[in-house]
Amino acid sequence: MDFLNNADPMSLTGLILQAHWIVKVVMAGLFLASLWSWAIIVSFGFKIASVRKAIEKFDGEYREADDIDEFHRRVAGRDQPIARVFSAGVTEWRRSTSGKAIDREGTRERLATAMGATIANEIDRLADRLNFLATVGAVAPFVGLFGTVVGIMNSFIGIAGAESSSIAVVAPGIAEALFATAIGLGAAIPSVIAYNAFSHRINRVEQRLNRFADGFHATLSRRLELEA
Repeated sequence: MDFLNNADPMSLTGLILQAHWIVKVVMAGLFLASLWSWAIIVSFGFKIASVRKAIEKFDGEYREADDIDEFHRRVAGRDQPIARVFSAGVTEWRRSTSGKAIDREGTRERLATAMGATIANEIDRLADRLNFLATVGAVAPFVGLFGTVVGIMNSFIGIAGAESSSIAVVAPGIAEALFATAIGLGAAIPSVIAYNAFSHRINRVEQRLNRFADGFHATLSRRLELEA
């Protein structure tokens, strides 16, 4: 308690400890949101880089493969988006060509649908946690503004109680109010920047998967023409 009472009201510690309890809750919530946002930013940065690297490596291996069935046996268990797109194409190919009569146009459509649906699922899974960054980026400034309003109201109450409008009476309340706004912006700005950057990278991944699916679809279409 001595630490709380002796804290400089204009220091960072003093602004936090002597703030109104609602402002404290706002600050704590924004601080936790900021920490979680940074955890997502760091982890997702490594994840998206790993996915892009895996796509390039897989595509290179695919181009060097002579036998699609043998290549599928070798890569079917990989936990990679592009491997699952490839497996979806091979699985649908085997189902559509297992009978005596082969519907070529129907097979082509089903191949495109199967791989397209798999790409959509992979992109949704990859972008799942980005929704939190978008939420923080949109909401955090308003939460900080709410803390600011409460802090200013508390400051006016302090002015009325002290019957003085001197800067010494007004300053702590105004400072804590502005500090809540600063924390809100500190949480929102990195989240918005990261969300936009990662959204662009996810779009690049989706385009890369679509190009691979289109190329694989063309390969299977040519193979389909050779089927009796």
